[in-house]
Amino acid sequence: MKKTINVDTTYAGMRIDRFLRKHFESIPQSLIEKSLRSGKIKLNKKKVKSSIKLQINDLIELHNFKINKKIITNKIKFKPSDTIIKENEDFIIENNDNFIVLNKQAGISVQGGTKSKKNLIDIFSNSEIFKDEKPYSVHRLDKETSGVFLIAKNRPTAQLLTTLFRLRKVYKTYIAICHGEITIKDKGSINNNLIRYDGKKKIIENAETQYEILDKNNNSTFIQLKPITGRKHQLRKQLFDLGHSIIGDKKYNSFKIQKNNKNLMLHSYEIKFQINKKKYTFRAIPPEYFRNMLKAKRLNF
Repeated sequence: MKKTINVDTTYAGMRIDRFLRKHFESIPQSLIEKSLRSGKIKLNKKKVKSSIKLQINDLIELHNFKINKKIITNKIKFKPSDTIIKENEDFIIENNDNFIVLNKQAGISVQGGTKSKKNLIDIFSNSEIFKDEKPYSVHRLDKETSGVFLIAKNRPTAQLLTTLFRLRKVYKTYIAICHGEITIKDKGSINNNLIRYDGKKKIIENAETQYEILDKNNNSTFIQLKPITGRKHQLRKQLFDLGHSIIGDKKYNSFKIQKNNKNLMLHSYEIKFQINKKKYTFRAIPPEYFRNMLKAKRLNF
């Protein structure tokens, strides 16, 4: 029996072994390696190594591949109400033939999953804006992070934008409000190694972010961040490692969580890229709770 899985834009650039571990519960690396060597798992009808990176429209074939664990490739389907659709349409910054740019609100995921139901892709799949088209996610933004977010309207644009992100030709600027006064120089680069775990495997990745302190006092710091690399939770981890976690961060937190603050003070402020020699720049106004926090902390934007 053969099962096939098509690779969409979300997983472009991911190693095939990581993809399989993500889509099966508790699948051991040894089984993946063995199945790739024996041909029980093929990519585009060919045997490949576990380190090969996936591309959009790749076809993974599972031949007589048996595992007792439950497969979890199917995402939770979300049926948005007309009100939710309209609310998210109101946050569109740009709408052209190839993509939309959205000022994403905090608390909403990009795609549905095992732990997240409400998501942008399902919402815009039901929007009149995508009546004759399909929304494609071309990059990621954490559920609790607000700000500029791109959604492609067709496969060629999705492939192009995904490639630009992978080649680091899309330039993103974030703003954040942190606990305490950051005492390093006002402008520079944060370059360090971040640790994450893929199952039991410890992975160390270099991360680089250019920063500029916009304002600060002995209580808080308002900082601009331009990630060069794209590690998971990169900005949140780096500021935590500095001892100045982002206000509202419940995962990477070096201070007592403020009970009256439920929002992560991290906002994707600007995005720049170029297509066919045409330059695009989009900015997203920070949400009201972010602006109110700046005032409360006596910080200037």
